[in-house]
Amino acid sequence: METLITQGIRISVEPRYLPKESKPSQHSYVYAYHITIDNLGPDTVQLLRRHWYIQESNGILREVEGPGVVGRQPVLEPRQRHQYTSWCPLMTDMGKMYGTFKMQNLRTKAFFEVVVPEFKMVAPFKLN
Repeated sequence: METLITQGIRISVEPRYLPKESKPSQHSYVYAYHITIDNLGPDTVQLLRRHWYIQESNGILREVEGPGVVGRQPVLEPRQRHQYTSWCPLMTDMGKMYGTFKMQNLRTKAFFEVVVPEFKMVAPFKLN
């Protein structure tokens, strides 16, 4: 698990390979990642946008940006947690993701970015 704290927001990421959804013979490797967002700060915040970079081991870099996460823009009060699981298809058996969440402090109305720690996606058979 990869974890990083930015401006009182802790992001933890746990990736896993999905063998049933993957088809290595067709260069299709599917990974799930579970994200935990903890508000360690004193103010209520809202996650507004995500911005991902997806790097494949063949050098291809994709960028994904959009509102919220899995269709939601969660509000987190102090000491509150939000968790979600999403997925990422790759054409290679290894890759990595990293990015940011745009958040807003609902008391001050200030916008800020929270860094999502880089995490690696590696098919288990690559480790043997």
